[in-house]
Amino acid sequence: MPILLALLSSGLWGSADFLGGLLSRRLKAVVVVAASQTAGLLAVSLVAVATGGFSAGLGWLPWAVLSGACGAVGLVCFYAALASGTMGVVSPIAALGAVIPVLVGLLSGEHPSTLSAAGIVVALAGAVAASGPELRGSTGAGPRPVVLAAVAGVGFGLALTFIAKGAETDAVMTLWGMRLTSVTGFAVAAVVARTIGGLHPEDLVPIALVGVGDVVANLLFALASQRGYVSVTAVLASLYPVVTVLLARAILHERLLRIQQLGVVGALAGVALVSFG
Repeated sequence: MPILLALLSSGLWGSADFLGGLLSRRLKAVVVVAASQTAGLLAVSLVAVATGGFSAGLGWLPWAVLSGACGAVGLVCFYAALASGTMGVVSPIAALGAVIPVLVGLLSGEHPSTLSAAGIVVALAGAVAASGPELRGSTGAGPRPVVLAAVAGVGFGLALTFIAKGAETDAVMTLWGMRLTSVTGFAVAAVVARTIGGLHPEDLVPIALVGVGDVVANLLFALASQRGYVSVTAVLASLYPVVTVLLARAILHERLLRIQQLGVVGALAGVALVSFG
């Protein structure tokens, strides 16, 4: 069950990131993230009310605030990277942030099986291989997308770690607090920078899809981390680049070099090893 939940999480993240990246090509990344986070907050608020989450304890609160801050920074950098670089390359670089919760899990005493450990290594190696062309500078986009994607990866990795910690108390309220933190931060930043606006009525549905998809993906990961090792579920949930790569290839006709194709295969092979382990 935790493996399935983590993989479903990665599928939703990959789809939401693809759509968010497309929107960021004509809207400011901070506007896309702020609006989609607001939609996510509304969705998770309904879930919290339905499950009686607001009557629970507050052990989730510090982890929610930390995950919200790190996740928001990661998303802004990620969407900006997607808007200026090749989707099939930027996304795998950011996914390497999964190394952070893996290390935290191992240091906290988790002991995945030998086969699962091999799967973790193979999956991460696949992500590195998929990002090879950008690292070699073959896209001509310069270093900016790589730097932004790397910062996003650190933000995502820390956010996953803090979500898993908060989920030990309450998964739904951790996500609610995470979204409230990010939305509040973006509201203040928008007022200071005067970046409110730019959205059109036709943007509302895709923005909502991005926000709801992202929050559901977070919830699935939180549930997966409750039921399995964070060092394993974090890697599986971070394989969303496979989805983003395939969508970019199918819809945008982005060309993937052989090394990237091998990287996708490696990521899938890593999933298989973890599953059998």
